[in-house]
Amino acid sequence: MNSVNLSPFELFAMAGIVGKAVILLLLAASIWCWVLIIEGIFGVLRLKAAIRRWRGNDAPALLSPIVQAGGAAAGQTVRGESTGDMRLRIVEAMNRRARATIAAAEGGLANLAVISSVAPFVGLFGTVWGIMSSFTAIAAAKDTSLAVVAPGIAEALATTAIGLFTAIPASVGYTRLGSAFGAVAQDIFGLIEEAALSQAVAHIEQHASNEVT
Repeated sequence: MNSVNLSPFELFAMAGIVGKAVILLLLAASIWCWVLIIEGIFGVLRLKAAIRRWRGNDAPALLSPIVQAGGAAAGQTVRGESTGDMRLRIVEAMNRRARATIAAAEGGLANLAVISSVAPFVGLFGTVWGIMSSFTAIAAAKDTSLAVVAPGIAEALATTAIGLFTAIPASVGYTRLGSAFGAVAQDIFGLIEEAALSQAVAHIEQHASNEVT
């Protein structure tokens, strides 16, 4: 019986053009997946550090656009506006800026969802193609020995495994990072509510003081 070398390098060398393209595509997607995960982790950590500084009354550079948006909204005077109405207007202005800041920190988080959903199907395509290659080899050799069918079957199973190897971290990363960014967003929106109220009250008091003088 002929021996068949099924090491990863030999498997890739024996794979056809389609099989090699699928394997390279999935490997590139796997690398990109981990880049996005690391980027997302750093984004969450940066936002958490910025929130801690903001709670200590020290607005960090990362969140300063949010504070500036609130200050600009508070500086606008609307005749007959109550403190509650002003607070709501400031909150809306700060929330819009906060959503933009969070979206920028998320980076390519949405791409993780794409990778997790598409990678298994790309691997499945490689699986089907590998099985087709095995049947083609059987027809050409008129032999059903393991040496004939093993390369195609191994190629098929390898693409399935690589597809799952790519999709599973992407799915877990998207779920966990999405939850982390959601929690961070809630903290930021809570701080915005507090900051908006204090800015509205301070502006009303300053306006009243100016009228008295």
